[in-house]
Amino acid sequence: MAAAKRQSRQTLEAIDAETGVALLPVEPEDMWHANNLISIGDVVRAHAIRKVTQTSSTGSTISERVHTDLTIKVTSTFFDPAASSLHVSGTVVRENAFVNVGQYHTLDLELNRQFTIWKTAGWDSVALQTLSEAVNDDKPDALVAVVMQEGLANICLITDFQTLIKQRVESSIPKKRSSAKDTSGGMTAFYEKTLSTMLRAVDFSSSRALLLASPGFVAQDFRTYIQTEGTKRADKQLQRIAKDAVVVHSSTGHVHSLNEILKSPEVQATMRDKRFISETVLMDRLYELLRKDDGRAWYGAKPVEKAVTEGAVGRGGGVLLINNAFFRSMDIPTRKKYVALVDKVKDDGGEAKVLSSDHESGQRLDALGGIAAILTYPMFDLDEDEEEEDPGDGTGDTADGTAVI
Repeated sequence: MAAAKRQSRQTLEAIDAETGVALLPVEPEDMWHANNLISIGDVVRAHAIRKVTQTSSTGSTISERVHTDLTIKVTSTFFDPAASSLHVSGTVVRENAFVNVGQYHTLDLELNRQFTIWKTAGWDSVALQTLSEAVNDDKPDALVAVVMQEGLANICLITDFQTLIKQRVESSIPKKRSSAKDTSGGMTAFYEKTLSTMLRAVDFSSSRALLLASPGFVAQDFRTYIQTEGTKRADKQLQRIAKDAVVVHSSTGHVHSLNEILKSPEVQATMRDKRFISETVLMDRLYELLRKDDGRAWYGAKPVEKAVTEGAVGRGGGVLLINNAFFRSMDIPTRKKYVALVDKVKDDGGEAKVLSSDHESGQRLDALGGIAAILTYPMFDLDEDEEEEDPGDGTGDTADGTAVI
């Protein structure tokens, strides 16, 4: 969430069960993050409009709508992505002049209006990760754009709703009347400075879209420089960055050129569905391994739990895929069980991805029971106990008790 009221990384690490976190959504994307963050059983305080009926001394009644702050314990939520609206319902836990404890109310969370959230079950690792992503400008789904010309580079992050300038790089390039050697050396120094600044400003630990734009051949030459440096240093990350980069033409190296750049077919193709591209790739890989049936991919709660317990979803390519619905459960022991699975995978050096059921990748995972894993080595007969408990119908139980064929 690109929230106006942010929590520092140190503050996030200090959050405990008693800590309330105040957030101010300022763009539609923030409401999506708020929906993922607020779970049933949480306590939320926000501005509310409440209809109040008062009885006068003569016995007549007067109804009026009053503005107040209400604190409720969440019993349900409803998110409308099209309208970017989030309705949070629950019972009042702090009375004031207009409401008593136990009364029911629905808070309408809106843009540019602060709300505060308390996690009554504690801020576990999954909740903290969700919060960290919500308040971090550099989200994995943000497109990285470097708009440049000779001696000038603007390093930007572009989300669906805003463009952030992370760093501006300026470097003196010898004039054209100087020797070709001086000019070449000046451009090399400029590319080196731009690359080091970009790597400091942006997290490239996972694959993400990179757009390079410039007049002439500056952007193309910068891409070549990254590839050359990756080969020279034997740095696979740099090699991947160069390979994934898309080079387009712009009239200048200034930020205002982004408007023209973002309209180009190449960029529109790159940005399409960029938010969930890594999840889609993982789901494609999972389905491919399931077709091979070589023991390296499993789905359903019991087989995945066994694989994680055995340490098979760890360092060396192990991935746990789990739907965010598991972490919105009213049943605290259920939530804690799946948080423990996520923590175990991370401790073992594997990757844990929490997918959203609002997207196609999460819906594909739902069809497999909402939880699956890619193993670092083959394991067989993980569903043997399930077959013994429910013989003859060829189905396996999912985490919520429904059957997947």
